[in-house]
Amino acid sequence: MSMIVNRRDVDFYLNEMFDVGSLLASDRYSEHDRESISAILDLCQNMAEEEFLPLAAEHDENEPVFKDGQAITPDSLKACLKTFIEAGLPTATFDHDLGGMQLPVMVANFMQGIFQAANAPATGYIFLTSSNAHMLQACGSEALRERYLPPLVEGRWFGTMCLSEPHAGSSLSDIRCSAEPVGDGSYKLTGTKMWISGGEQDISENIVHMVLARIPDAPPGVKGISLFLVPKIRVEEDGSLGEPNNIALAGLNHKMGQRGTTNTLLNFGEGGDCLGYLVGEENEGLKNMFHMMNEAELVWVCWPPCRGWVAIVLA
Repeated sequence: MSMIVNRRDVDFYLNEMFDVGSLLASDRYSEHDRESISAILDLCQNMAEEEFLPLAAEHDENEPVFKDGQAITPDSLKACLKTFIEAGLPTATFDHDLGGMQLPVMVANFMQGIFQAANAPATGYIFLTSSNAHMLQACGSEALRERYLPPLVEGRWFGTMCLSEPHAGSSLSDIRCSAEPVGDGSYKLTGTKMWISGGEQDISENIVHMVLARIPDAPPGVKGISLFLVPKIRVEEDGSLGEPNNIALAGLNHKMGQRGTTNTLLNFGEGGDCLGYLVGEENEGLKNMFHMMNEAELVWVCWPPCRGWVAIVLA
């Protein structure tokens, strides 16, 4: 018996309980059938068992290290994520015109569950990036989508969501992070964000932060929050990477059950201009961020039952 998944159960849920075949009959998913879905799940199971599961204990016991202003992750973590990315799995639910597999979200959730059961600490980066990219696809301007979506979908860049602040916790109406318009469509961001999963790491080429902040004269409370795309490294018009964007790692937090995924304290604009770009309309940031938050929450709530299955097998 597999330690991470009972394929008989998965096949029953997909084909009998949830009738994935009815989804595959639609135009959007017509290139897939039950056999192709089964093959993709086989790939996920084999990769999870061979590449992710053997490293689960190591990634839980060896947290990323804060050194010289950077978060240093284990080489074995980089290796298993590289295998996942090279197989094209980050593209699962994205459209064909973005190079995606265009799979039903239901199937992608089962794919995620397999990897979460195998090595939960390693999965935070990749599935958070997917929700980041989906939100950008739904709410971002054409210019932002063209520049930032492809590397996010491909898994070359990772994404985060930056909501909470040290003084405010979950009370987003009290955030102080500010965004001053520059005049060229960009904004200078200043402030601190806390408990940011994947906020700094040495795995991806770049990190795309989605940051909640206030513009000058914004209404009080959550009605005055805007959303900004803020890259760790600035991106030139041709898509190449430019200068660092003055986002400083101030510390690493310890998060039970997710110790392989960095959890960070970030300072924006501490050592110079930190440039960001408005996503959606001014003062509608929280509404837009819910596109990402809702998807990310579905990922988080999959972890306990997936890990619970492993515990049952080991008992």
